[in-house]
Amino acid sequence: MARAEINRSGEMDVFVRVVEQGGFSAAARVSHMTPSAVSKLVARLEARLGVRLVNRSTRAFRLTAEGSAFYERATRILADIEDAERSAGAGERPVGRIRLNTSASYVTHVLAPILPEFLVRHPGITIDLVQTDAVVDLLAERTDVAVRAGPLKSSSLIARKLGDAAMVIVAAPAYLARAGVPATAADLARHDCLGFGYVRSVEGWPLRQGDETTAVPPAGRVQASDGEALRQLALGGSGLARLAVFTVRADIAAGRLVPVLEHLNPGDRETFHAIHIGQGGPLPSRVRALLDFLAERGRVD
Repeated sequence: MARAEINRSGEMDVFVRVVEQGGFSAAARVSHMTPSAVSKLVARLEARLGVRLVNRSTRAFRLTAEGSAFYERATRILADIEDAERSAGAGERPVGRIRLNTSASYVTHVLAPILPEFLVRHPGITIDLVQTDAVVDLLAERTDVAVRAGPLKSSSLIARKLGDAAMVIVAAPAYLARAGVPATAADLARHDCLGFGYVRSVEGWPLRQGDETTAVPPAGRVQASDGEALRQLALGGSGLARLAVFTVRADIAAGRLVPVLEHLNPGDRETFHAIHIGQGGPLPSRVRALLDFLAERGRVD
C-alpha cells in the first residue's frame, strides 16, 4: 500500500479506542464499526509495524510493551492533531484537554485559588488534574504539564521557573506545650519530626551550625507521601514539620502553627518549575496558555 493511502491517524484513533475501551467489541460500539472490522484494522496495523501490539485471548486483553509505547505516542499525536485543527478553526483560541500533574500543596495553596481565572480566560480548555508529590514519567503518564519542586535533572524536559519557596520548621502550639520548644539542632533528636516517605533531593533538614550548614535527618514516627499531609499532621499536633512558607503562611498568621529554630534557618529555598516534554516543535496552544498563566499567576514566591 502506498504511503499516501495509509490513514495513519485513523488507525491510531481506532487503536487508542481499543485500549481505552478495554477490547475490540467495546471499541467497535463507540467507533460505529463491527468488532471484526476493528480486529482486522489492528491486525493490519501490527503487520505494517512488524510488532504485536495486543495479546488476545477469549478472556483477556493485554497490551504488549510495544503496544503500550505505541499507545502513549498515538494519544499524544492525536491530541496535537485535534489541537491544531481546533486552533485553526478558532483563530488560535486554545482548545482541548490538559493533563496537569502537581502536588497537593501546590493545588491547595496556589492553583485552586487562581484556576477559576484561567478557566474564564480559556473557556475551550479542560483540566485533568493529578495530585502527587512523586516524580512521574510525563510520557508514560500522558502528562502535558507538571509542577515540580527541587533541582531538575538534565533531560528532554523544558522548564518554566515558578519561583523559589522559603522553608520553615513549624509545629502546633499544643505540640510545643507538650514536647517543649527545640532550641538547638541536637534537640530534634527528642522530638517527633514529620518526614516524607520517599527519597528527596536533599535528605534531612538543613540547619546552620556556626559557619556551616548541615542536614539533620528528621527522626519521627510518622511519614507522609505529600507536603499537604505533613501540614495537616503538624496542625493536629503530631510533631514538627519542615514545609514551604507559602503553604503555612496563613497558619502562622492565625497562630495555628509556630515557627521554631528560625535562628538556625540557613535561608535555603526550594525552586519550583512548570515542566513539559520538549519535542523540538511548537507547543500546542492549550499547553502554552497554561504555562504562560502559571508563570504570571502561579508563582510560589
